[in-house]
Amino acid sequence: MTKRKPPAPTASPWQRTLLAGLKALAAQHPEDLRVLSGPPVLSDDLLMVPVRLRTAGIPRAEGGLVLGEIEEFVLGLPPVEWIPPYVLTAHARFAGTPHVLEGRRVCIYLDTGREWNPEGGTPAVLNRLWQWLTEAAANRFDATTALYHAVGGVLHRTAGTPTVVAREPVEHRTVHTGWLTPRHDRRLDLTAHLTGEHSLRLPVMPLGHHLPYTAGSTLADVLDRIDNHPPGLPRPSHQRHGASASAFMTALHHAARRNPQGTCQYFVLAVPHPRRPAEPHFLLARRLPAPASDALRHTPHQTPSALPAGLRDSAVEWCYLSDERQAVTTRRDSQRPVNAFRDTHVHIWGCGGIGSWAAELIARAGAARITLSDPGTPITGGLLVRQNYAEADIGENKAIALARHLRSLRDDLTVDISPPPPSPELIDAAQQADVIIDATVSITPGRFLDRLARLPGRTAVLAQMTTDTLTASHGVLTVSAPGTGHGPSLIDHTAGPDVLAAPALEPYHPLWIEPEPGEEIRPTRGCSVPTFHGSAADLAGTTATLVTLLGMQLHHPVSGTHLCAQPHTGTQPAHHFIPYAPRPGDPPGAVPAAVPPAAPTSSVAT
Repeated sequence: MTKRKPPAPTASPWQRTLLAGLKALAAQHPEDLRVLSGPPVLSDDLLMVPVRLRTAGIPRAEGGLVLGEIEEFVLGLPPVEWIPPYVLTAHARFAGTPHVLEGRRVCIYLDTGREWNPEGGTPAVLNRLWQWLTEAAANRFDATTALYHAVGGVLHRTAGTPTVVAREPVEHRTVHTGWLTPRHDRRLDLTAHLTGEHSLRLPVMPLGHHLPYTAGSTLADVLDRIDNHPPGLPRPSHQRHGASASAFMTALHHAARRNPQGTCQYFVLAVPHPRRPAEPHFLLARRLPAPASDALRHTPHQTPSALPAGLRDSAVEWCYLSDERQAVTTRRDSQRPVNAFRDTHVHIWGCGGIGSWAAELIARAGAARITLSDPGTPITGGLLVRQNYAEADIGENKAIALARHLRSLRDDLTVDISPPPPSPELIDAAQQADVIIDATVSITPGRFLDRLARLPGRTAVLAQMTTDTLTASHGVLTVSAPGTGHGPSLIDHTAGPDVLAAPALEPYHPLWIEPEPGEEIRPTRGCSVPTFHGSAADLAGTTATLVTLLGMQLHHPVSGTHLCAQPHTGTQPAHHFIPYAPRPGDPPGAVPAAVPPAAPTSSVAT
């Protein structure tokens, strides 16, 4: 019985819609656009349609892409509307141009989620292509922003492979040995030196040329790319590989034989940028699967041309390489106020509702060292409602639990713990730290901070942070800049009367007024310390604003008091700054003999 052939694939309704729009547009502009004859071909669910564009009128600047009077392309029309069409060239002349992928694919969308709107249909695709050709001919592409330009413009990753993290500088002169250290099943750290007993050797191979067609899919392809042999062009059997491929194969074999049986053999290619060869090279991480790696281990060292066919034709897997080297990475917060905390030493006194959130924000902002101080009260379940702790932290000392959490955020962050103020160990902090933050809203630490403000040669910026009692949605940041002889507490007391006397600042008056009975809450039965109302969202949001304001102050420290309110409060002004001016009669650096009754009353964040 004759088997029935499966039905030939047919175009989807969306593909037919796009094709009809393309033909209609060609009919309207026959001199500029032509759909070439022959039925469109379905390939990998894409409807491939060859077209011809008249590009003679596109002006060219020096260094720009050279276009012919007529250029031919193939449009790949997807079966569904949420996938944008893509464009292939009918040749390889554009290979090496920024935003050309794998030598032939024209990258007309950088962010398809924002730039592709199906309502535009085929005309929108052709407009994007025309814009691309105009920019390329005018040499207006910034090659430094072209995604993965050095390696054919494509992000490579094989499903199931781990991420390789690169943070150290990589040598670009000769092939050398590197090390991969597993952090967990999905992460390997690339280093220049052995860092753990489970580290794996790998060769790091710098290339002298870029890879406009990517790095191939087999070991034979990789060797050809290292030799800069054109892809698709067969290598004659008598032609030997070059010195670079031979050096790489020697290093790969050497590493494989020293790694454990059954492990994948990794390697890294360092590829120069086509336009900026002196810059740090682009890194590609790849690996031979374990069976091929074991075969390499048991194969006597061979030149590339003499490798067994099964090994030469072995598939090479791609690993996503997270390139976090400082020379090639721009921090996402580099233009934000909190960038002022980068590489600083920050003391945080009080690890409760304000301090626990402030510590994480400052750690993420790039502080080099954070010193925590807290009286030592253990964490209880009720605190998880709004403090930056987890179920596993219950019963632990706050400073110890917070230090553990901060260390988990960054490998390069130093976190230590000091006794709480007024410990004599903290006296030197005024000269050794860059910033000291009092987040306790308690009298003793505030008075101790005032004492540090008077020390000669004080270089640290001193700050206090607090919130209101009823909502934790209004905040106060008081700053004592170096050179100011008064500490945050006295500055805060000075600002209080100004705030209370200003009708426009009425929403902030409760920050300087003792709470009425019942305005605070007692979270547990018995003799429970009253505390303020507020959620994690309130505290995290207010603290984030206070940390941002402090970051602004660090760029140009000015002593004074910041008031701020979260948007949902409706408070106006949402931010107000009161510069500090010493009161008449106050000697420079004097500290009040007694704590004034108008001290801020927001309780310790508990």
